[in-house]
Amino acid sequence: MVARMWSLMRFLIKGSVAGGAIYLVYDHELLGPSDKSEAALRRAEEVVPPAMYQFSQYVCQQTGLQLPQLPDPPKINFPIRESWNSGIVKVMSALSVAPTKAVNYSKEGWEYVKEHTK
Repeated sequence: MVARMWSLMRFLIKGSVAGGAIYLVYDHELLGPSDKSEAALRRAEEVVPPAMYQFSQYVCQQTGLQLPQLPDPPKINFPIRESWNSGIVKVMSALSVAPTKAVNYSKEGWEYVKEHTK
């Protein structure tokens, strides 16, 4: 009985975490226009390092451990929109020429096999 309850509790916890993540993505419109996603990334860059520092200080106080000071995270200053678009263009161009390349490589391979089996 306890195993079933524990299994149900784990399922509910995992479901709530997944549901919360989906709600946050929808609420902040991260899958919408790239300028909103970029703004969310900037907000995360401002909020996450202080939160991690506060959490590490809390853990140190509660456990009595001394954690070494971590270096500052690197600053990321590149336009996400341009990187995303160039990546999509490269992937789509590779997919569009893949059948032609496959035919050419198979012909070359067949010719190679013919020459070496004579």
